Amino acid sequence: MRRVGAVVRKPYWERSDSGYLVRRWPDLTAACFGICFFWLSLTPSLVPRPWLLQGVVGGITAAIGYGIGSVVATVCRALLRWRPGEKTRARLWQAYWILGLVLTGWLISESDHSQRRLRELQGLPPATAWHAAAIILIAVLLWALFLLAARGIRLGSRTLIRALHRFVPLPVAVGLGLALSALIVTVGLRDVVFQRGVIDLADRIAYETNGGTKEGIHRPTSPLVSGGPGSLLRWQDLGFQGRNFAGSTPTGQQITRHTGRPAKDPVRVYVSASAPEAFSSRNPFEAKARLAVRELERTGAFDRDVLAIAGTTGTGWVNADISEPLEYMHDGNTAIVAVQYSYLPSWVSFLVDKERAAQATRHLVDAVLAKWSALPADDRPRLVVTGESLGGFAVESSFDGVDDLLARTDGALIVGTPNFAPMSREIREHRDDGSPVWRPLYEEGRNVRFAQFPERDLKRPSPDAAWNHPRVVYLQNASDPVVWWSSDLLLHRPQWLRNPLGPDVTPAIRWFPVVTFWQTSVDMAVSYGVQAPHGHRYGTAPVDGWAAIVPREGWTPQDTEKLRRHMEERKSPY
Repeated sequence: MRRVGAVVRKPYWERSDSGYLVRRWPDLTAACFGICFFWLSLTPSLVPRPWLLQGVVGGITAAIGYGIGSVVATVCRALLRWRPGEKTRARLWQAYWILGLVLTGWLISESDHSQRRLRELQGLPPATAWHAAAIILIAVLLWALFLLAARGIRLGSRTLIRALHRFVPLPVAVGLGLALSALIVTVGLRDVVFQRGVIDLADRIAYETNGGTKEGIHRPTSPLVSGGPGSLLRWQDLGFQGRNFAGSTPTGQQITRHTGRPAKDPVRVYVSASAPEAFSSRNPFEAKARLAVRELERTGAFDRDVLAIAGTTGTGWVNADISEPLEYMHDGNTAIVAVQYSYLPSWVSFLVDKERAAQATRHLVDAVLAKWSALPADDRPRLVVTGESLGGFAVESSFDGVDDLLARTDGALIVGTPNFAPMSREIREHRDDGSPVWRPLYEEGRNVRFAQFPERDLKRPSPDAAWNHPRVVYLQNASDPVVWWSSDLLLHRPQWLRNPLGPDVTPAIRWFPVVTFWQTSVDMAVSYGVQAPHGHRYGTAPVDGWAAIVPREGWTPQDTEKLRRHMEERKSPY
């Protein structure tokens, strides 16, 4: 036992009072860390947050800070003999409460102002009141729940150590007890709570959704679309996103009404994750790719002007804002093919299906390129690739770098790729000197260009600078948390937070270890709550992208503006 002033305290593994779980005072050092982390959570990040989410973020961030503070306090107690007396401790607590309440109120008020400024910067209307009392209440409740859970784990560890001490020496009991406790908690959180709880629940919900169809979507009557007459794929086997993609294909008549020119019915091919052929093969990705090529051959896709390979997100989604502009631009004389590798939401696919996305798309790209390359060079469609978010990562992973992409295709439109996407990461790391990471200039823009505001960004470095074909256009918003999220944020200040900042990133943003990582993680969940071109929304920017990559003969800037207005006015079936 150790003597602290006039108080004798047992080592924590020898304390048997279960009431210690809810002792009167938290640890002061940990409490200071907790409230400081809560204050840091009030600082602005990439996209605006509603007050309810701010309360949740504040509570979890405070719990993280409290945990770090507990570790610091434990180390200090082990190294230092000095302990404050009861009177000093009481005064410290009084100062904590007084300063804590005053500073918390002031910082929440400042947070309100910064959130309003951020909303203005990103073109959003003023938010409702920033409910300070509700934010504090939610944060305190969440912090208390995490604290009770942590103390419950500590109480269980202490009980386990005492039980082991009956059979082995104390040092061995402590080591074994802590190791077993860590193992139980890790396995419990990973396998029980996360895998069998969160992931299985998401899987069940996604599976049920995959069997449905969005309202207003019907089986196509065109034989040029998967699931239609003569298709090698049954309508019921296309999955939720596959049916949405196939069932919303614009007709030649619809395209003609917009362009005033004769138009064809576009070709759309989609192979879902539940295609029967995938279950009868040792390599389901290869089987689906072969099926996709057969379906392309059936529909005459290789006789079209443009053939696009589209990477899909976790659910199998292909953004209509990317597919339709290409079809309207070329009067329907196009073919688009996509393969679904999963029906799980993208955030789940990021955790468990990331490699499947890369494998499935690479097999599709290789199979289509093999057929396309065998055709006479003057009698085959222009071949392009495209993908958004996880679909962009899948497309990038299908090539061995920028040179391989340029050598094997006629261009690419890649939208909002995650930070771990190999090609865009390589480009940002090797960008030209002086260009910011959020708008990198690569090899003077000869083949690859990045844009958030395409009308001006695609003219960089200058309107007269050489821009050769094939062209690769990256649509990348400076405020897109999906692009910037990385585990490096835990301990390293990112380049996108260095001056000059992006045009829609608030100057009030700061980097803090651990906190910025957590804030950016939360930002990904609300990145669709803003208007394009901010957050993870890109709106009609693909119109300008396709106009730069594969424009129809005679295409003009006026045509681009007209199509952009049409895309803004139409209601997306997605």
